[in-house]
Amino acid sequence: MLSGVRVALGVTGSIAAVKTVELAHELRRQGAEVRAITTPAAEGIIHPWALEYATDNPVVTEITGNIEHVDLCGREGWADLLLVAPATANTVGKMAAAIDDTPVTTTATTALGADIPIVVVPAMHEPMYDHPGVLDALDQLEDWGVNFAEPRIEEGKAKIADEETIVTEAARATTEQSLAGKRVIVTSGATTESIDPIRTLSNRASGQTGREVARSCYVRGAEVVLVHDGPDLPWATVEHVESMQEMLDGVLAHADDADALISAAAISDYTVEAASEKIRSGQETLTLELEPTPKLIDTVRAEYPELPIVGFKAESSDDDDNLVEEARRIQDRAGLAFVVGNETGVMGEAETRAVVVDTGTVEQFDGSKRELGGIVADRLVAEL
Repeated sequence: MLSGVRVALGVTGSIAAVKTVELAHELRRQGAEVRAITTPAAEGIIHPWALEYATDNPVVTEITGNIEHVDLCGREGWADLLLVAPATANTVGKMAAAIDDTPVTTTATTALGADIPIVVVPAMHEPMYDHPGVLDALDQLEDWGVNFAEPRIEEGKAKIADEETIVTEAARATTEQSLAGKRVIVTSGATTESIDPIRTLSNRASGQTGREVARSCYVRGAEVVLVHDGPDLPWATVEHVESMQEMLDGVLAHADDADALISAAAISDYTVEAASEKIRSGQETLTLELEPTPKLIDTVRAEYPELPIVGFKAESSDDDDNLVEEARRIQDRAGLAFVVGNETGVMGEAETRAVVVDTGTVEQFDGSKRELGGIVADRLVAEL
């Protein structure tokens, strides 16, 4: 996600600075090269040697005659991105006021003047985050084009965003915004049909592929609506659903102003009339009458004939020819832009095998679900 990206990591004096060693490792795991800059206050919390170890680069702890701020974030500087994580109220205010009294704020002023992308990751006590001056400073930075990984408000604190969110915002800030201005609906994961108040029918889909597709669309600039039975995500509008009907309703609620639908969820093909009370356990044989559910992509296609729709098709056979045949069948049936076919054995796994079937073309893929998400998003760019 950050392959080849050079990140200048500014660390300030929040207690959340203790998390920056693992953050630096994660940035590097995603392909970035990292060089750290610290404030004097940060050095009281985390030793520069720890950041040197985590980044595998010397740490800038002072600005000298070598003009480290220009070397990193000048117009011909090393960095593709300045990531200030964590960013204290003190540092946020100084960045907005062009006060340069620490290596981090001096580098930030240089980056703003050189039009280097910046992501700020606030971390402070909640009353400080709510201070009118801090809010004004955040608004000023946003007006100047600075991006943010918003904090988690918990226990009276504006806690530093998790690593996944920070990486996602760093990727968005350094990726061509090829889906800017587009609104994309993505369905993800399993749906669940109730048998009684505690028993359900469902499947093994984890939703990882759908989330990675949604994230890849966001990274490329899209506004994303994620319809799934899963957590809230700071980079998407999340519609929480459980059943197939709820998923369909969630999609239709946003389809009027959508530019595309990516139907990556493993949607229930059958439902059952749910008992109002718990079915008593026992030795008797129980028969459930399964009723077919409407096909989501067919229903959406009928209501929105011009909407670009991307389909997913899972098959229990690992025969690629069969996957391609089934993918083409649903592509023709529902007029889909393209279809991703995969074998059911990859459910719940980090890696996947897939075929991407377009009119007249078949692309085979073997790798991570995150990489597949990028391929799907780039195919969507071509469609739109």
